[in-house]
Amino acid sequence: MSKSLKKLFIRAKKQVLGEMMGNNPSIFKGEGYDFLELREYAVGDDIRKIDWNISAKLQKPYVKLFREERELNVVVVNLLNSSTYFGSKRFKTEVMGEITATIGLSTIRNRDSFSSFIFADQEYFYQKPIKSSQGLYKTVDEVLKFDPVAKELDPAVVVDTLMKRVKKKSLIFIISDFYTPLDLRYLSKKSEVIAFIVRDKVEESPPQLGFTTLLDSSSGDSLEGDFSSDVVKEYAINRRLFDNSLYESFRKSGIRYKKLYTDQNIPKELIKFFRS
Repeated sequence: MSKSLKKLFIRAKKQVLGEMMGNNPSIFKGEGYDFLELREYAVGDDIRKIDWNISAKLQKPYVKLFREERELNVVVVNLLNSSTYFGSKRFKTEVMGEITATIGLSTIRNRDSFSSFIFADQEYFYQKPIKSSQGLYKTVDEVLKFDPVAKELDPAVVVDTLMKRVKKKSLIFIISDFYTPLDLRYLSKKSEVIAFIVRDKVEESPPQLGFTTLLDSSSGDSLEGDFSSDVVKEYAINRRLFDNSLYESFRKSGIRYKKLYTDQNIPKELIKFFRS
């Protein structure tokens, strides 16, 4: 295991294990769990089912009972096109790997099924359903070492593949910077979809550099541009309009979403998102 991969998993494990010990056995719930009732703890009950918030209020331990505990199918989809090869603090691809690790650890420790995909202009990687950390390490390593330069995203390939290959109703996490439009309406009717938008603050609010030369990660060509005050302000306005349209499309499809930045503590932000 590389040093960067080991460091990433240490951060994710610390946050996930802390949350599981202090609150619930999993940081998220899908539709595999059908809540039935809350009752006072009895000797022999699984302590992982204790609802610590209710227990604290009532001053007695209470457990949550479920009508049926079916296996939750968790699918993580990383969209690694050329625009993800960017980062002022760290690359967006590293953040995407950390999101994958955090979700995967929680899934496996809750004994649920975890699978994953990597897409750009085609499908590059598929991890069949697993319940072991070893398979998760390989998945995250594939994300970290993937070269997205000069690769454009093909939205049709992404959606068509997921519609055909994810046969069971699942909890699907789409991880991308979402600069390329992606129609998730039909997928969200088949499964529960959550979108994680990975961005860098510099790309959203670029500095006023004046006339400068940049490298296009899509083509590898050098581009000359004017980053004056007026240009930067206009760019920021257009970017906000684009994002507002993106959020509206998610809301119409019933998709929950969260924007994450490269300078954030990713496992901590994910825990906050799932708890809310």
